[in-house]
Amino acid sequence: MDVIALVGPSGTGKSHHALIVAHKHKADAIIDDGILIKDGKIVGGHSAKKEQSKIMAVRRAIFVLPGHAEEVQAAIKEAKPHRILILGTSENMVFKIAKALHLPQIAKIIHIEDVATKQEMAMAQFHRLKEGKHIIPVPTIELKPHFSGYLVDPLQTLFKRSSTKRRRLGEKSIVRPVFSYYGKLSIDDMAIKSIVGAALKKIEAITKVDGLQVKHLMQGDEDLGLKIVCGVVLTYGNHIPTLLAQAQKDVRDAVEFMTGMIVHEVNIQVKTLYVKA
Repeated sequence: MDVIALVGPSGTGKSHHALIVAHKHKADAIIDDGILIKDGKIVGGHSAKKEQSKIMAVRRAIFVLPGHAEEVQAAIKEAKPHRILILGTSENMVFKIAKALHLPQIAKIIHIEDVATKQEMAMAQFHRLKEGKHIIPVPTIELKPHFSGYLVDPLQTLFKRSSTKRRRLGEKSIVRPVFSYYGKLSIDDMAIKSIVGAALKKIEAITKVDGLQVKHLMQGDEDLGLKIVCGVVLTYGNHIPTLLAQAQKDVRDAVEFMTGMIVHEVNIQVKTLYVKA
């Protein structure tokens, strides 16, 4: 079994193009928003689109909710796919999903710009932002037990193999997630700074945190994740590289667990060393 990935910002048409990309690259399974799809059927996981909030939806999509990753790992083992296509909003996200599910290293990353036109991506963003519609690449009949009351309408896609012969790749169904009805949810940077500060204060060797900054990596109006920068004062006598590596991990884990946001970088600078009297 090997793994490939399709990457692009939220709402640019990844799920819409998933079947075409999977067919072209001979992937017989797809991981999309927390579910494992094999041969057009949901065989494991729970869709992030059923969550009550966008934060919980992100946590579901990256398999950090208790028991979710283990369930999909078992489904993969039983389904025995030849090749899996992972969908994600960034390279960091698909790597995180592959790690959470104990999958092989991703062999190839395909960007949405390689398979969709600017017009197609703009149309996908319109349906996502203005109408709250999300696509799942499985037939409507397959989704009914999972999305009772959320289905909007089916969308059938044909892929042209030659000028005289057309092959049906399958159906894609459209849903409106529960969280799309609740309006916009945002987390202030001060809340994120509090999470970072609390995570660092748990490390005994860190005596002070200074110059804490939270930067958002933006692509247009889409927030792709966070970059965290800070300085620290350390107690003399610790192995600095080991200590900072642990601090970076603790900060990333805390922020991603509590906010559901993707942390791309945690940059920590040692300002000075504190020598006890």
